Amino acid sequence: MEQYQIDVNDSRVYPMGLTRTDGGIHVSAVAAAKACSLLLFVKEDKNGKEARFREVRNIPFPEEGKTGHVWSMTLNGAFDDLYYAFEADGKRFSDPYGRSFAGRERWGRLSHAKRLLLSPVAEPEFDWQGDRPLHIPYEDCIVYRAHVRGLTKHASSGTEHRGTFRGVVDKIPYFKELGITTLELLPPVEFQEVMMPENVEGNPYGTSEPTSRLNYWGYAKAGMFAPKASYADPGTNPVTEFKYMVRELHKAGLEVVPELYFSGKEVPEFVLETVRFWVREYHVDGIHLTGYAPTVLLAKDPYLADTKLWALSWEAEKPAAGEKKHLGEYNDGFLIDMRRALKGDEEQMSSLIYRNRRNPAETGVLNFMAGTNGFTMMDMVSYDQKHNEANGENNRDGSDYNYSWNCGAEGHVRKKKIQELRSRQLRNAMLLLFLSQGTPVLLAGDEFGNSQNGNNNAYCQDNEISWLNWNLNKWDQALLDFVKHVIAFRKAHPVFHMEQEPRVMDYLACGHPDISYHGVNAWQPEFENFRRQIGILYCGAYAKKPNGENDDFFFVIFNMHWEPHSFALPNLPKNLVWSLAFDTSDSAAGGYYEEGQERQILNQKNYMVPSRSVLVFQGKKKAKNLDKA
Repeated sequence: MEQYQIDVNDSRVYPMGLTRTDGGIHVSAVAAAKACSLLLFVKEDKNGKEARFREVRNIPFPEEGKTGHVWSMTLNGAFDDLYYAFEADGKRFSDPYGRSFAGRERWGRLSHAKRLLLSPVAEPEFDWQGDRPLHIPYEDCIVYRAHVRGLTKHASSGTEHRGTFRGVVDKIPYFKELGITTLELLPPVEFQEVMMPENVEGNPYGTSEPTSRLNYWGYAKAGMFAPKASYADPGTNPVTEFKYMVRELHKAGLEVVPELYFSGKEVPEFVLETVRFWVREYHVDGIHLTGYAPTVLLAKDPYLADTKLWALSWEAEKPAAGEKKHLGEYNDGFLIDMRRALKGDEEQMSSLIYRNRRNPAETGVLNFMAGTNGFTMMDMVSYDQKHNEANGENNRDGSDYNYSWNCGAEGHVRKKKIQELRSRQLRNAMLLLFLSQGTPVLLAGDEFGNSQNGNNNAYCQDNEISWLNWNLNKWDQALLDFVKHVIAFRKAHPVFHMEQEPRVMDYLACGHPDISYHGVNAWQPEFENFRRQIGILYCGAYAKKPNGENDDFFFVIFNMHWEPHSFALPNLPKNLVWSLAFDTSDSAAGGYYEEGQERQILNQKNYMVPSRSVLVFQGKKKAKNLDKA
């Protein structure tokens, strides 16, 4: 049996976990215990059956290697093909710094719930091929938020690698066609999906047995340094699979931002080490910090100075001259205000223009109309109430505040009038999202009307409620075509994604402010509590296209009222006329008009804006031989 010798000359404590040395390994573990040991295992071949592990060594940490609650030692010897865990005062535990784990390769196995997870000593090699993070500025980002498993698990996904990191790679052509720049992934770390109810303090009847429900989302205690093994194809290494996914996404010009959940019980240093590790080891472009994280510490860390960090809020300062902001504010303020405006609540126009314009100098702003903990966008226009019965909690779970309107009937209907109204409202919502200055975040599936049947808290639904169904009907395809066009339109016109927040001032002395607000009469905005309509005029002189030319003039009218309103069209400079680029009420045209096919508005001072619709006028040179629209 291999003999291992403790290197008494190596007294270092850090780094935590296990690291390879020239002659063996260095290990550090945290345990408030009287004794602690390193456990070594070998993997036994079971002829294709599920692998089992046999313990071969129990090596105690020396007393002189203990500092506080940290046990450390350096061992010389051969450790290839071995796996490890720790034991403290007779209790065995996995390494919280383990870079991968064996024992949970198959998703949702109840028999795996209480299994000790082992980490391999060996680290796989990977050729990054010169890969680096992309550093796309916030103003140019379009984020797509997806669940690794749910994205491709459905049989309609069109990939052989369903529910895996490779499945994400297979969707790259779709991502590129859609127009996104940044892929956000719900927690891809080694979380325990089989729910283990914890004893409630003071309750003697708690249970330590697994339940039949699964934690589908992954917001739970996890091996924070390890990609989830069941998100890798069987027989592959999750470390190399995740790296391959990142590398291929980067080759396609797509950023990767995983979500990491912290409960608040972690010491700040652990959180900092975790975030740094994912940036260094996996080349991720950013981290979405969910739960509780030491944001002040992370914001000031020099190693993360050019890494996107997203959290609910930040105490941030304006970046120094020449530096790009890397912190991003990620909360549901935009969702609440814009959903209320969309369904026609009173006193929402001030909130609408605030959310539309907001782009502070200190941080990026992540805007979204739907998230995991709430209705999808389709359910937002299809349900007045949550329908979480499938969760097994008598519909008590999930928020009661959805800011939704079902357009006249609850749930799925076949009435064409209601279907058309819902489609119009979804088009309105997409324009509210993509024509706002912040960074838009699109929940996967919202672009083609994905529904969770009114479930606004599908945390335990590992089934077709949460899996994306890629079989699209005509309504789904029409919405997808609209979203593709809106994204391309946003990208083509920098007035809708300026680097700096608009000032509502004519600071270029060009005769127009960067943006201005208008009521039914030009230059006279109306913000009374009963108003449900507003016009926003954009001056293209304040935003340069990539070729250096000024962008165009745009006049966007949001009429969230259930009645039509006549709007005066602001005057344009000479040789320009208004052309209608979007009209969400025009279902026959899909709500938009292709480049060169816009409807020109000639000799017309006013325009009747239909109820519950968004119109986008674009200032263009007058076309010849065209009659008044």
